[in-house]
Formats: sequence, C-alpha cells, structure tokens
Amino acid sequence: MNPNEQLIEEFYAAFAAGNARTMASCYHPDVVFEDSVFGILKGQDVSDMWQMLIERSKGNLKIEFSNVSANGDSGAAQWVATYHFSKTNRQVVNKIAAAFEFRDGLIYRHTDYFNLWKWCQQALGLSGLLLGWTGFMQRKIRQQALESLRKYQAAKG
Repeated sequence: MNPNEQLIEEFYAAFAAGNARTMASCYHPDVVFEDSVFGILKGQDVSDMWQMLIERSKGNLKIEFSNVSANGDSGAAQWVATYHFSKTNRQVVNKIAAAFEFRDGLIYRHTDYFNLWKWCQQALGLSGLLLGWTGFMQRKIRQQALESLRKYQAAKG
C-alpha cells in the first residue's frame, strides 16, 4: 500500500471512528471539497463540515469504505454512509464514489459523487421523490446545508 492509499484509509478509518480531528489532519490547508449537498467548500469549512456531521449523528453514523486506490497524484475510494437525516429522522444509506488529488503528502482535492435524487428520496421522503431531481430542490438543499454549516461555525466560535 502506497502512502496516498494509506492516507485515504486513515481518513475513512477516522470517519468511521467519529474522529473529525484526524480527518482534518489528512487534508492540505488549502483543501477543496465538493459534493452535491454542500457544493464547493475550501479550507477550514471542509473540516468544520465533517465535524458538524459527526456531532449531529450523535454516534449513529456507520461508515464503510472499500476499493481504495491511489498513485502519486490522485486516488479514489468507494464509501457508504448510513445515518438518520437530522431534519426528518429518516434513514439514509448513501453510496458514494470519492476522487482525490494530493499535494505535499495530503489530500488537496476531495470530490464525492452520489445520486442526489436518491439521497433526497431517502432523506425527505415523498417530497424528495417528487422534487429531488429538480434544480429548485437541489439549490434549496445546498442553501440549507450551507446555512447549517455557518450556524454551526458561529456557535462553535
């Protein structure tokens, strides 16, 4: 296993253990993260997002990862997050493909790919099924996710 594969494994093992601090230590200070819910986050926002998600799960978050691969520049993994969405208490099983780029021995770019419509159906129920594919609903989800992160950061000080 090469150092970048080890870094990805360390990141997801920390996530599975609910250790946001170790997750953050795997990231380059100028990290760029992107997914369908939060859009693009940079730097400290990325670590804060993971910490917020872990704290909100209250220990009811299951992370499984597999197919970790990497070379000197890029890497990939598949992972599954199982949790209850905090706003509806509905169970979500989100299957995600992650892509990574490395700089200075750390994760510099992290992009998570998943089907947002499927996520909406699980997290929001009927409204997610009927509207989750629309740009309107997807923009609203992103707006609420970012507002939630900003409130979390403000409360954290």
